[in-house]
Amino acid sequence: MLNTLLPLLSSIISFVFAFFVLKRYLARKGAHLLLWGIGTIFYGIGGFCEFYYGAFDWNPFIFRLWYLFGAVLVAAWLGQGTVYLLVRRKWANVLMAVLVVGSLYAVFKVFTAQLDPSLMISSGHTGRELSGHAITSSGVRVLTPFFNLYGVVMLVGGAAYSAWIFWRKRILLHRTIGNILIAVGAIMPAFGGLFSRLQLPGALYLGEFLGIILLFIGFLRATTPMGETMFAVESAT
Repeated sequence: MLNTLLPLLSSIISFVFAFFVLKRYLARKGAHLLLWGIGTIFYGIGGFCEFYYGAFDWNPFIFRLWYLFGAVLVAAWLGQGTVYLLVRRKWANVLMAVLVVGSLYAVFKVFTAQLDPSLMISSGHTGRELSGHAITSSGVRVLTPFFNLYGVVMLVGGAAYSAWIFWRKRILLHRTIGNILIAVGAIMPAFGGLFSRLQLPGALYLGEFLGIILLFIGFLRATTPMGETMFAVESAT
C-alpha cells in the first residue's frame, strides 16, 4: 500500500511545487527558477511512474520514463538551477549547454536500449531493479552516476554554501533556514536509495517523499521573508 501511496503523494507534491516555482519564475524571471521548475516536474514524473508500478505493474514505456526522468535527469536539472545562482553566467551557460546535449543523448539511449523483462517484474519491490540493471545497454547505465553526482553536488553543496553565507553575515534568517532544508531534502532520496539497496522495502519511496517535502518547505521558507529583528539582536550579543 505504502509503495503505491508514497510515490503518488510525492508526484502530487512535486507538481504543486513546480506550479509555485514556475509562477514565481513568470513574475520574477531568473534561469534558476525555470530550471528548478523543470526539475520538480521531472521529480513528479518519476513519482508517477513509481505509483504506476505499485498500482498496475511495470511496462516498458513506464520503465523508460522512470529511468529517464527519475533516475537520470532530475538531480542534474535541479542542480543546474543552483548553478545559475552561484556561478558566473558565462560558465553557467556553458554547463547548461553540456547538460542539454547530455540530456538529449540520455533520451536517445534510454528509449533505444534493450530491456530485460524478467527484471521488471517483482513481487517485493525494493528499488534494486530500478538502478539500471533492467536496462542491458551499458551505455545507459554509465550515464546515471554522472548526472546524479553533478546534481547532488550542485544542489546540496550550493544550498549548504548559501546557508553558511547568510548565517555568517547574520542576515536573511529565512534564507539560512530555507537553504538548510533544501540541502537536507536534496540528499534524502540518495539515503532512500542506499537503504533500498540494503533490502529495506519502501526506503526509496520514503526518501523521495521526505525529500520533496523538505525541498518544498525549504523553497517556501527561503522565498518568504520573516522578522529579522530577533536574529539581528542575537548576532550582536
